[in-house]
This record gives sequence, C-alpha cells and structure tokens, in this order.
Amino acid sequence: MSPTLLHIDASPRRRSLSRAVADEFVAEWSDRGGRVVRRRLAEQPVPHITEAWTEICDNLMADQITEIDRLREGARTPAQRQAWDVLAPLLDEVIAADVILISTPMHNYSVPSNLKAWLDQITFPRMNLQPRRFVVVAARGGAYGPGTPKERVEHQVTYLSDFFEGHFGVERPAVITVELTNSIVDPLLAGRRADHERSLHDARARARELAAMMVHDMAVAR
Repeated sequence: MSPTLLHIDASPRRRSLSRAVADEFVAEWSDRGGRVVRRRLAEQPVPHITEAWTEICDNLMADQITEIDRLREGARTPAQRQAWDVLAPLLDEVIAADVILISTPMHNYSVPSNLKAWLDQITFPRMNLQPRRFVVVAARGGAYGPGTPKERVEHQVTYLSDFFEGHFGVERPAVITVELTNSIVDPLLAGRRADHERSLHDARARARELAAMMVHDMAVAR
C-alpha cells in the first residue's frame, strides 16, 4: 500500500513561498508512488472550537479515554455531536496519513490563525499519533534562525515543534525554512535579497531530498 501524505497549507497567498517549497516535497512524494491528500486552509477554512468541543475534551479526560479510535465517545449531547461532525473529517485525514506536511508563513512571530484553528480542532488530551511523522515548511519575512537577533521571538517553528512532540507524542518534526521573504518587496531588506534566494534554493532542494528519504524509509520498514 502506498504511503499517504497529508499536506496542510496555511498560506493565504496565491503565490506562496511556503507552498512552493512544500510543492517540491509533494512532487517528489508523488513521483515515488506516494498518495497525497491536500487541504488549503485559506480556501477550506476551519471554524474555531466551540464550548461543545471543550465539553468533549472534558468527557474524555473524566473517563480517561485517549485511544484515537474511541475519541468520538466524548460526543454525547446533540451540540457535542455537532461539534464532532465538524472535526471528524479533519481528524480522519490525520489518522489516515503516514506523514503530515505543514506549510505555513510566519504571522506576527507565530503561525496563522487558520492553522491554529485546525490544530485546536484535531487535538485531544493525551492523544498519541505515533508512528506518524511531521514536516514543517516555514517561510518568514526576516531572519529568525539560531544566532540571529530575532531568534528569541521565533514562535513559529518552535511552537509547532514543541506542540507536535509534546502533545502528539511524535518525533520533533523535520523543518525546512525560507528566510527573508520580505526582501522581495521591502527596500530596507533589499541588501539581503541574495541571502533569501540562497535560502529558497536550499529549501527546495531539501524538500525533495527529505521526501525521497521518507518514502524510502517507509518502504524499507514495510
């Protein structure tokens, strides 16, 4: 059976650099026989959680239910079942995937609200998504890597990495970053355009390399 990739795209832009790099990963995955499921959050917006969703969480915690295939047992009232109907297709996509690829811009030092809404909908207490793997493709307007002045306010990759490892019980995600995207339009960053171009080139190559490696490793494991 072919491995399944779920691509969650959070960018609102039609010409998105995070999506362009993720598309390299998707293309390599497809070329090697992998199956791909896509969800563009800008075109398929996910609603924010409701009180009924929080009640599902309360029910699950109270009854100590953590198994993924039993989570629907937390939806007991009509309002809770309605909330479950919203999240169930999203969660089913995650459960069916071998690898979840997140492509996202940085918005105000963190992730877009549409990605946070998606995460909130699919996340339940003490859930475990092993052995699934996560990959993050992150684009940001400035330079936020290790040793840079803005490293301390980088709450995009750091947040997603800590969340996936800490809440889903999986390995820390593989991360691919595209830096200095604002150098394309911001005159004050024009001198860093070459740095951005190198970052984009390296990210595209890394995406292809990583996809090939993951498909190979899964084929060997099976």
